[in-house]
Amino acid sequence: MRNVIYAINLTLDGCCDHTKFNPDEDLLDHYTRLLRDDAGLLVYGRKTYQLMVPYWPDIAKSQSETKEDIEFAQAFDSLNKVVFSRSLASAEDKNTRIARTNLRDEILKLKQEPGKSILVGGVDVPSQLSELGLIDEYRFVVAPIIVGEGRRLLEGANLPEKFRLKLVESKTFKSGSVALRYLKQ
Repeated sequence: MRNVIYAINLTLDGCCDHTKFNPDEDLLDHYTRLLRDDAGLLVYGRKTYQLMVPYWPDIAKSQSETKEDIEFAQAFDSLNKVVFSRSLASAEDKNTRIARTNLRDEILKLKQEPGKSILVGGVDVPSQLSELGLIDEYRFVVAPIIVGEGRRLLEGANLPEKFRLKLVESKTFKSGSVALRYLKQ
């Protein structure tokens, strides 16, 4: 059975608004490895999908950015994606499918398929999956900044109960950011 991994960047005060901080080389390398080694499928909501596409596929094609950007873009572009949306009319890239079905049922079905883990990003879809108890692993990269505003991790999530996580890996980057990997207990 495939695992569902929730991966996101956030600040010390829990902000996960991508406009509040910029990724550095270490962070891009970290996520490139995650995409190449662990992810077999990306799952997003419409907002996160539209932040990622066409931006990263365009970089993969144009090769106009840094080596780290291009490597991340190529790894991102190579993966299949499922986007949960009621309003998105069509997908902008060739390997994306729009899901309009029940989130729980679709994720349970995807977990049964063979392949590497399902990587989930953004805030809304992962919050709903946390509520449903369907996230197996949490991977946070915490930046050493406090921004005081912006979307917060699991904002609006209505968890049925408190659940414990087990820290299984941590890594500190040159920037002072810390990558934390937790498994659901």
